[in-house]
Amino acid sequence: MTQVLSNLPINAILDDIIASLQQHSQLIIQAPPGAGKSTFLPLQLLLNSSFSGKIIMLEPRRLAAKSIASFIAKQLAEPVGQRVGYRVRGESKCSNATRLEIVTEGVLTRMIQSDPELTGVDMLLFDEFHERSIHADLGLALALEVQQVFNEQLKIVVMSATLDQSSLHSIIPDAALHTSEGRGFPIEQRYAPAKANQNLIALICQQTLKALHEEQGSILVFLPSIGLINACLEALTDECSGDAQVKIMALHGGLDFSAQQQAIQASPQGQRKVVLTTNIAETSLTIEGVRIVIDSGLENRASFDLNSGVTRLEQKWVSQSSAVQRAGRAGRTEPGICIRLYSESQFKQNPSHTVPEIMRSDLSSLMLEAAQWGSCDVSSMQFVQQPPTAAVSVACALLQSLTLLTPDLTLTQQGKRALQLGLEPRLSAMLLRVPSELLDTALASAVVLEEPMRNSDDIGFQVVLFVERKHPKQGLLKRRADTLAKRMHSSFTLSAVKSAQIGVCLSLAYPDRIAKQRSANGSQYQLTSGHGAFVDDSSRLSGDEYLVAALLQKGRQSSSRILAGAHVSRAELEALHTFEQKKVLQWSDEKQSLIAEQQLTLGQLVVQRKPMATADLSPELLASGMLDYVAKKGLSVLPWSKESILLRSRVNCAKQWLPEMSWPDWSDSGLLNSLTQWLLPYLSGIRSVKGLQTLNMLDILNATLGWPMNQKIDALLPRSIKVPSGSTKTLQYSADQPPKLSVKLQEMFGEPQSPTVAEGRVKVTLELLSPAQRPLQVTQDLAGFWQGAYKEVQKEMKGRYPKHPWPDDPASHQATSKTKRHLK
Repeated sequence: MTQVLSNLPINAILDDIIASLQQHSQLIIQAPPGAGKSTFLPLQLLLNSSFSGKIIMLEPRRLAAKSIASFIAKQLAEPVGQRVGYRVRGESKCSNATRLEIVTEGVLTRMIQSDPELTGVDMLLFDEFHERSIHADLGLALALEVQQVFNEQLKIVVMSATLDQSSLHSIIPDAALHTSEGRGFPIEQRYAPAKANQNLIALICQQTLKALHEEQGSILVFLPSIGLINACLEALTDECSGDAQVKIMALHGGLDFSAQQQAIQASPQGQRKVVLTTNIAETSLTIEGVRIVIDSGLENRASFDLNSGVTRLEQKWVSQSSAVQRAGRAGRTEPGICIRLYSESQFKQNPSHTVPEIMRSDLSSLMLEAAQWGSCDVSSMQFVQQPPTAAVSVACALLQSLTLLTPDLTLTQQGKRALQLGLEPRLSAMLLRVPSELLDTALASAVVLEEPMRNSDDIGFQVVLFVERKHPKQGLLKRRADTLAKRMHSSFTLSAVKSAQIGVCLSLAYPDRIAKQRSANGSQYQLTSGHGAFVDDSSRLSGDEYLVAALLQKGRQSSSRILAGAHVSRAELEALHTFEQKKVLQWSDEKQSLIAEQQLTLGQLVVQRKPMATADLSPELLASGMLDYVAKKGLSVLPWSKESILLRSRVNCAKQWLPEMSWPDWSDSGLLNSLTQWLLPYLSGIRSVKGLQTLNMLDILNATLGWPMNQKIDALLPRSIKVPSGSTKTLQYSADQPPKLSVKLQEMFGEPQSPTVAEGRVKVTLELLSPAQRPLQVTQDLAGFWQGAYKEVQKEMKGRYPKHPWPDDPASHQATSKTKRHLK
């Protein structure tokens, strides 16, 4: 072991960590970048005679897993695969001698599922846990149950640089906590936000070139996307073309391992490099020679849209913890500089931690694993944060549609087999459901989709490159296909791949993403799920009538962009999928009328239409057509009376002011989303749009509200109130505003306080009127008005309206709606 490695800060608390492991089964280690928690600590645990079993360390990124394994093996003067090995998706370097395994992705989950006792494993290390990948969250939840039920001797160590300790302590409250200092090299923080109208590429190039000219050492530039990396790579390469001592390089997950290794290795003596990277370089990696970090402050963050079933990729500000991690790259080997391309105030406004994947991702893989574990009620599992209930429901519905889960959320036979494949659920379902003669085609499609090319959205084209042995990742894809075929108890043959049948195979994985062209030769499509999608005009897929969209990206538009898809024909779809014949009545915006049709449909796609006479439709279909009309045209087509509008407003206000009660959602969106529940029962006998005008909306709303809520709304938010003069005045209710009462000022004499509603929680706004019904004052503080502003009103109005009373003590005067003559 080198002297440099033994001088790492984590060494100062190593003895304490070893001692804690003798007494505690759970540890939390907090150590900043460069402390040695990912390299020195696992090496020392491996060499310590107290631990004779296997040590498994979970890394969130493949590059980090392989690099760390290589580094530690080098310290032992051994090749990877002896005492130190790694396992990542599609690749493994381990042997019977391996005692320290660095694993990633779902590898740990597979290990636990196949052997819940983790036989022979002494310790699990969760490295860089602050990244909160969904695999790490699931792995920790499973590991805690293994420790409690199957293997009490198992040690669990959670390691992080910037840790949200309160959340973690909620599931491991008795864990011993150890904190290490960082390497200690100071990092100078600079802020260089963009000037007005300056784009990000120009700013990055400007600051990078400035740093090259004014500072020493290599530069690491953090960017949000591969597209921006490539654009800056081209611009900086041109700028530095005459300087042989500077090399511009990219580092991201789309590169092969050798290209990634070149980016993180030390530059030759006398040379400098500029590494343009995504957040892949935030943690675990030391890029030799870097002492300058330029941080755009941005990242591309994926979040799953529950309504469309599509992942949205958005450019977001990084959290403060991520920004600290990025800056830490500059001080790994010597004092450094971090240049943030945004203001210090922006840094302070950013969230402290990034939202974990489990709170914003597609949970179908997690729910399949939970079903295998016997815990489809994920609330019983020890997650640092429980996943959203709605996301769990959407994931279970997808797994049921893929025939991997039963209605009672247990695994089907196909679901059990899917887990053995180690693929994401959609691709597993495809391999298990495809006809045997298309298995090779499905295997080729699956491995290509796992490693999609960025410069093509045509999966068919990418598979052809693979078949012709011209794919840039040919070796990786072939090894992966062979592995999957073996798990399917088959073998993979490239020559047996039928490239024309790729779309057919993919339709079994993505039945909700079969797409039909909206218009001839157009680039706009509708999916079987009802969601809209599009391809670029220059795409190979543009113009195809039917597609299967395997990869979609939702942006700011209502439709999603098809990132990867394949052609399929209607005849091919009819051979594998169930089309439905149905009669419908729908509103046509084009014809501005209700149209009756017999339709052939696949999901929400209408494949064929045949006109029908309205007389041939059942009452149920007529009612359904009326609902479709209201849904498309909006609630304004219904005959709302003043009383029905007032009731809606009162209920919506009650929902806001008295949220503990079970008030319905009568906002526009709430009513439109529940038309079937509240409007459909009253559409019987209505055969035309004109017939809707016969509906009594007040009666419908009252019946929908039901007893006892009718009584509650009248008591808590009355339609009107009696004022001191004895008159009854109507209250006006509006969303996000207190109720309003317009009343002549004289009718409020003798009232010391403003009236209230909603159990006294909300004061009524009084619009006090002159005898001529013109506003004099608007107030919620009647007592304050009597004592203050009333004096000015009295002075001005007394001469203008001498027949009306203007007493000096209005709070105790008799209220009236009449003149002074009637008070005698």
